Amino acid sequence: MPVSPVFEQWMDAALEESHGALETGDVPVGAIMLDALGNVISVAHNEREKLQDPTAHAEVLAIRRAAKAWGSWQLPNTTLVVTLEPCVLCAGAILSARIPRVIFGAWDDKAGAAGSVYDLLRDRRLNHQVEVIGGVCERRSSGLLQDFFQPRR
Repeated sequence: MPVSPVFEQWMDAALEESHGALETGDVPVGAIMLDALGNVISVAHNEREKLQDPTAHAEVLAIRRAAKAWGSWQLPNTTLVVTLEPCVLCAGAILSARIPRVIFGAWDDKAGAAGSVYDLLRDRRLNHQVEVIGGVCERRSSGLLQDFFQPRR
């Protein structure tokens, strides 16, 4: 299925944001939150090393910043764009914030919770399900992560 050019533009912005994580030795994952018209509400990249906070994932930080900007913990009519498939922690935050759509780049076959290892975002047993669009700019997203981890292995 062809990917919308606008999804690729949004992923370009998330990939650009992911480079900020490299400055502090964090895994280069970037996220952006968009409103219903595609306007950016918030941006974030991983800051676990910088903040010494295990919950400082790009998605969680972007969600926190969007909630603060909107003055509400509920984020209906938004889209989260992230360079890596959300993990269980981030999937929980996405579900809690009632985000209706997630677009991601690289699949995470070790910890992904949006269709690879788990599929929490679309689990019908939960009170909220999310539209998931994975693999947008997958090569670029995966390549950035591979370049980061290669010298560390």
